[in-house]
Amino acid sequence: MKAKLLKLKRLSREINDLNAAATVLYWDQTTYMPPGGAETRARQIATLRRLAHEKLTHPAIGRLLNALRPYESGLPYDADDASLIRVVRRDYERAVRVPAAFMEELSNHTATLYEIWTKARPANDFAAVEPFLEKTLDLSRQLAGFFPGYEHIIDPLIDFADEGMKASMLRPLFCELHQHLVPMFQAITAQQAADDTCLLQRFPEEQQVAFGLEVIARFGFDFERGRQDKTHHPFTARFSSGDVRITTRVKEDDLGEALFSTMHEAGHALYEQGIRRDLEGTPLARGTSSGMHESQSRLWENLVGRSRGFWRFFYLRLQTAFPQQLASVPFDVFFRAINKVKPSLIRTNADEVTYNLHVIIRFDLELALLEGRLLVRDLPEAWRERYKADLGMMPPDDREGVLQDVHWYSGVIGGEFQGYALGNIMSAQLFEAAVGAHPEIPPELEQGKFGTLHNWLKDEIYQYGCKYTASELIERATGAPLNIEPYIRYLRAKYGELYRL
Repeated sequence: MKAKLLKLKRLSREINDLNAAATVLYWDQTTYMPPGGAETRARQIATLRRLAHEKLTHPAIGRLLNALRPYESGLPYDADDASLIRVVRRDYERAVRVPAAFMEELSNHTATLYEIWTKARPANDFAAVEPFLEKTLDLSRQLAGFFPGYEHIIDPLIDFADEGMKASMLRPLFCELHQHLVPMFQAITAQQAADDTCLLQRFPEEQQVAFGLEVIARFGFDFERGRQDKTHHPFTARFSSGDVRITTRVKEDDLGEALFSTMHEAGHALYEQGIRRDLEGTPLARGTSSGMHESQSRLWENLVGRSRGFWRFFYLRLQTAFPQQLASVPFDVFFRAINKVKPSLIRTNADEVTYNLHVIIRFDLELALLEGRLLVRDLPEAWRERYKADLGMMPPDDREGVLQDVHWYSGVIGGEFQGYALGNIMSAQLFEAAVGAHPEIPPELEQGKFGTLHNWLKDEIYQYGCKYTASELIERATGAPLNIEPYIRYLRAKYGELYRL
């Protein structure tokens, strides 16, 4: 049995290496690659993804998994070997249903569409992406169709990113969120808006980047195993436990853009850097779900990075970095500015109270597209109508509307956006549990110390990679299933104080 297990590990590492190589090519495409390389790069990525898919679906993997069943059944559920076999089996049983030719076509198509989107968005040209998005929708339906027996066509796509979740669970959860958030949003926006002009001055790029790097170094981001670069839409890429890269986007007339995207992506990276090194090269060495990953980016960006305690330590340093812009700005004015609640058009810039409303809009539009109730050509108008109804404002163009998010233009339609809302919910539940276990965490934030929080997260979440599902991790770490109450408590406490609700 040991020989078979070693062979399974070797094959898994080869698959991992192919996927990591494709990720390196994608990272390069979105950061430094000249535009002329787009067509060839799409083919290169598609070739690597196809080879990885073919290796994962080879009958030899199936035979090994069958032969290892007796060994697996004799192990505790949480044993590393049992977890490895279980996760490989899950990946294999998913992958074997999807033809390699389809995966190559999907990868080639999405890499091509990404390049078209990078030009179409600044040009406000939805017509340029429309026929390609039609194909993305068709491919998304085909992908779901390889997994018959679902309650809703989006369920297999959700399960890829957030195992165990499906539309019938998310709809009532999002409905409950909506019922809490809309009255809070309305009560806040009925008041005079916070003044955020202090954030909208000219802040030179070099100083912005340097300050963001100082912050995440204190969080615990390991620059010996990571780096930051610029891109159109910030993301994190893991090539190995020793090479986890983040990206950011800088606007010299908006201090919050790079700073909070850097903290956000660093949260993803801390998760990946915190996975046990001995799991490297196996399918266990990755984040367990989209929602859990987002819980870490949102925790470090918001529950830490927008907290009063954090800025009691960092604001003087920020004023020192930008004396002309901020020396005369009182702490409370700045703190209200970075936590300003207002209806907005751009999801990534949305405040904590309205952010999930952006996610719910996208989730509902995905459902409508996949069900055939909404045509791609009608998507821009449907987008505008939902923003008018839910947030009281309408995008002036598609650049700030349907073209703003990269997801539909670099992947499938369905299965990604729900993770952002799940991540917000999880972030508060995890942070509350961490503070319950270590009441010294809040005062430590005021001293610029993040080690206790970081170590708790490593011990409870990061080290395991995807050994456990998100639901299992939440219950192990907090002693309770996923629920929205900690998140609502957090929002009411923070914004109740800021806006005297």
